[in-house]
Amino acid sequence: VQLQASGGGLAQAGGSLRLSCAASGRTFSNYNMGWFRQAPGKEREFVAVIRWSGGNTYYADSVKGRFTISRDNAKNTVYLQMNSLKPEDTAVYYCAAKSSGIFTMKSRLYDYWGQGTLVTVSS
Repeated sequence: VQLQASGGGLAQAGGSLRLSCAASGRTFSNYNMGWFRQAPGKEREFVAVIRWSGGNTYYADSVKGRFTISRDNAKNTVYLQMNSLKPEDTAVYYCAAKSSGIFTMKSRLYDYWGQGTLVTVSS
């Protein structure tokens, strides 16, 4: 699976951005999809995950209630709607794909990764 993330940019605190991740190469609906982020000088961390069917989602506590992960299997795309952004959300955001048998927050278990898109939130 090839993944292409987009939608990053500069936002003010309290603002919103919507990230997209377009998949190609294999059957998108066979994969659970995750979003991760890495801030400068920090480890990559889990943000959100959605099951292949869209029926289950899970979020990091730091984004719960502010971010929403969704997917459109007809468009081979997963989204991350980010609202009420905070400066601490500043990071490179990555989408990742995991074959549908495992629904996980652990980045090391994901099979494919996109190239990342930078989100910068100013205070």
